[in-house]
Amino acid sequence: MDTIIQGWENIIQAAVQRGASDLHIKSGDVFRIRMNGALIPFTKQRLTPDQTKAIALQLIPHERDRARVDDLQDYDCSWGLAGVGRFRVNILRQRGSFMIVMRVIPIEIPSFEQLGLPGVLKDVAGNERGLVLVTGVTGSGKSSTQAAMIGFMNQTMRRHIVTLENPIEFLHRDVNSSITQREVGIDTDSFRVGLRAALRQDPDVILIGEMRDTESIDIALKSAETGHLVISTVHTRDAASTISRLVAVFPPEEQNVVRLRLSEQLQAVVSQRLLPRKDGKGRVLAAEVMVVTAVIRDCIVDPARTDEIREHIAEGRVQYGMQTFDQCLMDLVQQDQVDFGVAKAAATNPSDFELKLNMLSGSGGAGSGALGSAYGF
Repeated sequence: MDTIIQGWENIIQAAVQRGASDLHIKSGDVFRIRMNGALIPFTKQRLTPDQTKAIALQLIPHERDRARVDDLQDYDCSWGLAGVGRFRVNILRQRGSFMIVMRVIPIEIPSFEQLGLPGVLKDVAGNERGLVLVTGVTGSGKSSTQAAMIGFMNQTMRRHIVTLENPIEFLHRDVNSSITQREVGIDTDSFRVGLRAALRQDPDVILIGEMRDTESIDIALKSAETGHLVISTVHTRDAASTISRLVAVFPPEEQNVVRLRLSEQLQAVVSQRLLPRKDGKGRVLAAEVMVVTAVIRDCIVDPARTDEIREHIAEGRVQYGMQTFDQCLMDLVQQDQVDFGVAKAAATNPSDFELKLNMLSGSGGAGSGALGSAYGF
């Protein structure tokens, strides 16, 4: 057996010790790791197609899937390395050969404070019913935020929490709550089947890894309507675009009804981005938090008022604990955590952001919390 195959687990361990968030293993290329958001080479020897396939076979957990490895094109699973950690794994084909992308999953369940999330999320997690959405692009830490919410409930509440994930990432131990984690493809056939079954499993909270289509959105809303707290993710940039995206998935003749259902069930939207820290040591969370108030419910129902949502979020900071991205970014700049240029580029309205920051310069400003290092990026 060649040295790459013998030592690939040691390479994974060294990458985790260096603080990598992701690992890329591709035929014809070296091992690459993502550090502080940048993808960099980690080894010198390029992998052959046979070497990459051999590593893929060791990551695939089920014999039936290993037997059909040559037919696999896109495959998701989780994998653990003793003493090192757990990984979310995607095995894919590119140019006819295998490639593997591994996301590092922290062993410990992160807290809101470690992630730098606003304290209002403790109130959001305390809701007994309704829909809570965590949004952001791929790699923005949505899974970590969901895990923190479940961890907070587990420590402080007595609930039955059912999760539907593909694959299971963070492993939760029962503390004060009972947590049932189901992996799509292993414990249940699909998100649709698992969601329908979850309603018969006496849940208080249902976590859905992602709302993917009209059916999963509809079942999630029905679950909230029947008195459950539903937590899920959507790939959208902010609260206002989240509303528009969910509505747009449905046919035009159904959209008014969907808006009404969303206005009644949506409790909060947490949208997040990860930005490079000014000191170069990892990334820090910038979060927009929308708590759905009576006036925001009116804006959800009326498509002509969608653009007002951001203004109401900004105005609700003191009373409701909400914040826009730009308010959070101002805090991060004033706390010297993020460079002004980085914050301005990430702002919703860069010129307005610069003007407001200049006006606030030297006045201090409400902080957004801890450093966000627990995202592991």
